Amino acid sequence: MGEKKKLEEAWYNIEADEVLANLGTDDTTGLTSDMVSEQLNKFGENALPEKEAENRFIKFLKHFNDVLIYVLLVAAIVTGFLGHYIDTIVIVLVAVINAVIGYFQESKAEKALEGIKNMLSLEASVLRDGEKQLIDAKELVPGDIVYLNSGDKVPADLRLISANQLKTEEAALTGESTSTEKNPVTLDEETVLGDRLNMVFSGTTVTSGSGHGVVTATGIHTEIGKINESISEVEEMKTPLMKQTDRFGKTVAVFILAASGLIYLFGISLRDYGAAELLLSIIGLAVAAIPEGLPAIISIILALGVQTMANRKAIVRNLPSVETLGAVSVICSDKTGTLTKNEMTVTSVSTKEHDYKITGTGYSPEGEIQQHGKEVDVNDHLALMDLLTVMKTCNSASLKKEDESWYVVGEPTEGCLLTLAEKAAASIPKGETLAMIPFDSEYKYMAVLTENDEGKFIYIKGAPDRLFHMVEASDDNFDRDMWEEKVKARTTKGERVLSAGYKQVPDHVTEIRHEDLEEGVIFLGLTGIIDPPREEAIKAVEACSKAGINVKMITGDHKDTALAIGQKMGIGDGQKGLEGKEIDAMSDEALSDAIMTYDVFARTSPDNKLRIVKALQKHDKIAAMTGDGVNDAPALKRADIGVAMGIKGTEVAKESSQMILTDDNFETIVGAVEEGRRVYANLKKTILFILPTNGAQSFLIMASILLGTMMPLTPIQILWVNMVIAITVSLALAFEPVETGAMTRPPRPVKTPLLTPYYIFRILFVSLLIGGGTLLLNVELLSRGVEGNMINSVILHSIVMMQMFHLFNCRNELGNAFDKNFFKNKVAFLVSGVLILLQLALLYLPFMNVAFGTQPLGIIYWVLPILMGIVVFIIIEIEKTITRRILKNN
Repeated sequence: MGEKKKLEEAWYNIEADEVLANLGTDDTTGLTSDMVSEQLNKFGENALPEKEAENRFIKFLKHFNDVLIYVLLVAAIVTGFLGHYIDTIVIVLVAVINAVIGYFQESKAEKALEGIKNMLSLEASVLRDGEKQLIDAKELVPGDIVYLNSGDKVPADLRLISANQLKTEEAALTGESTSTEKNPVTLDEETVLGDRLNMVFSGTTVTSGSGHGVVTATGIHTEIGKINESISEVEEMKTPLMKQTDRFGKTVAVFILAASGLIYLFGISLRDYGAAELLLSIIGLAVAAIPEGLPAIISIILALGVQTMANRKAIVRNLPSVETLGAVSVICSDKTGTLTKNEMTVTSVSTKEHDYKITGTGYSPEGEIQQHGKEVDVNDHLALMDLLTVMKTCNSASLKKEDESWYVVGEPTEGCLLTLAEKAAASIPKGETLAMIPFDSEYKYMAVLTENDEGKFIYIKGAPDRLFHMVEASDDNFDRDMWEEKVKARTTKGERVLSAGYKQVPDHVTEIRHEDLEEGVIFLGLTGIIDPPREEAIKAVEACSKAGINVKMITGDHKDTALAIGQKMGIGDGQKGLEGKEIDAMSDEALSDAIMTYDVFARTSPDNKLRIVKALQKHDKIAAMTGDGVNDAPALKRADIGVAMGIKGTEVAKESSQMILTDDNFETIVGAVEEGRRVYANLKKTILFILPTNGAQSFLIMASILLGTMMPLTPIQILWVNMVIAITVSLALAFEPVETGAMTRPPRPVKTPLLTPYYIFRILFVSLLIGGGTLLLNVELLSRGVEGNMINSVILHSIVMMQMFHLFNCRNELGNAFDKNFFKNKVAFLVSGVLILLQLALLYLPFMNVAFGTQPLGIIYWVLPILMGIVVFIIIEIEKTITRRILKNN
């Protein structure tokens, strides 16, 4: 316990000397070899624990873990004891086929932990036994002194001892869109993760500067390690479809057991059936009532939805998530890189004489510097030319182009200033740097000494208040109030403001100091910088609103920035927002109350995001979480559907999600939601089509037992009807187009049952219609002396033909079957043709006759089932018309 407690100290709140003492190390010699060995024994390697992979066979067996499959397997065992081995083989084969489809379609690799491990540094520069060494990062222990340079990946959590213009990229961990400047100053105990400037964290990257620090946490005790542990502890939520099918399966199982028991008692007591014969009939009833093909057809429909979504640039990693998207009522979106481009962009420039608008976003130099909607010639705007020259010269970044995409090497903020200079309608010179004062968080500016035809100059770029102070010292006419108003106008829009100035110095000057800038500085102007919203994301948020989906923005950025960006996106009112520290202070009940009031959440931690998702789920919301960083991973996994960014997303985020956007485009989510709603509608139509098959056969068998007549179908023939109807005919419903108005109505309530009252009525109505029709036909055929395989074949063929016509009723749940889309779904006609071919094989191929107990039929037994199918089609269309009128009147 002692070691663990030591690792969980608030190191950022302790002086560096005291940290070193507490960890038993020294800044000048580091740990000794003996101390390292001791620490390794205490804390283990600086690595994340391997998660034991689940056996593939066990994964496969889990697909038999369904109550209906249990009933089916019991039926197989009983038929085996009764000597009906073909029936046993076919029943077992059906169960295995369902499991195989489920295994290959739904199995997904748990690579989230591997993704986090890949983020860890491979090597580290450390001080041990008084000497600098390069070691494997796995060998780091608490107390090691580690040195960092630009481009390094941080190998463990460190408390900084020194920092020389040290900046780290922590967007993946904290959600911050800009690099964070670090310093070793001790901080307040209440400081949140994103503001711990004296700490650097494992898995983040040094973007500039250098420094050194002492290791305070390794492996699972690091911030990334805690996220890793959080992911493994997060309970994955069952999708709405899984919950509904679970409930439906249990209901059907209870019905089968109860009905089978009652019918068996009735048959053995009041009808002259032998025990074995009656038991076989009861098995037939159980097999008839189970929609064996439903799991397979659901998997196939969802798999087709996966394929369609992939074509729309959304990769779905597990099948039920396709349908879940259709039920989403809240999308919790990360800001940086999801709603915004994660590419800093200058949007405005102000000089003393003019204000300018900058077009174009991102690092691409495509765009213009405009005034009154027209491009300006910078040669006619000398102050603007000077400002651009300063921003380009006082700059350590560089722009690069790769595969038509522009990116920055160095600080993103400096990169966007280079892009600004490139947008000018003239070449902007970049002076040679003769001397430099690097940016420092204490002084908040950067300055360079350069030379041009007019002499030597110091160019300055930095925080406006610092340059205002420099200028005021020697310019009594400087209007600070006016400039501060301009700054305020930009910061309230969520912009980061930088200013530029210069000072001419004598030609003999070769070095520059901070004291050189205390007077004589000429102020040039301001630049407003934002991480711009994606244009398409703004439209997507609006589309979500029309579809009744609430979008919430969850970010690590500051509250003012988050509110401003949120308002531009159409998220929130620009006034109300919750910060991470406020969420930390709330109980789960208080957060649950607040969650529906706020749409913008700022300065959030991984735990905040997870609690937000849980709070939404308490309100029975189907919550989607989008994100791209390590910090999003636990919430992505907990959400009903996690959506990761494919391009800029970390491996951790991708592997913790259910869906990945290959274009990192928030707009793609809208298309995915539309596809999810289409898939769900088609699943419901499929259920509406398949279940009357089971209902009709169950009714037929129960009625036959009650009437004491011959069994019209054997268990193996029932399986043929169930599987052929499901796998062939119902497949056509998977290709039905999206319904009109699907994206202008709210998402369905989370507790909407799979079978609504109307669906139950319709299933019973059609079951009685088809079952009653075949029962009358059965009685009529028996009265004519038709028996054995012949009567079985006619009844089987009649049910199949009636269901084929019923398919065209189900293509439109309540609308007229002959609507404008009647010929649009060509698959419906194709599968009808395939079904007829299968029936021909069943009835006329000798080996099929032997296997299924059928025999060839004459033309009259084709005409009669087709006529019965047409009658069923007409009656159901009449019922739909009456139902439409009732609903309209209500």
